[in-house]
Amino acid sequence: VQLVESGGGLAQPGGSLRLSCAASGFTFSSYAMAWFRQAPGKEREFVAAITWRGGITYYADSVKGRFTISRDNAKNTLYLQMNSLKPEDTALYYCAKGRDRITSQPVDYWGQGTQVTVSS
Repeated sequence: VQLVESGGGLAQPGGSLRLSCAASGFTFSSYAMAWFRQAPGKEREFVAAITWRGGITYYADSVKGRFTISRDNAKNTLYLQMNSLKPEDTALYYCAKGRDRITSQPVDYWGQGTQVTVSS
């Protein structure tokens, strides 16, 4: 199993970024997926999750209305569209594979992470 994140970088407050996670080594379309993040000095926290066909999504309260999780099963890719970014969104963002079609936790595999920094 490989999960490779990309799309991180520096954004200004109020700006946008789109993260991608390229998945391989398993049947991507058969599993729920999620995004987590870890800020310096803090524990890793849940950001968003999506079921196997994308029919149901879940969000942490801190990102609800600003972030959108989506997936393209034909491309084996998971996305996180992040709008209205805030400095407190600064973190290392991880892609995560769930263990079945519906539930993303407990996480089965983690990606290496992509850094998102929100600063003026």
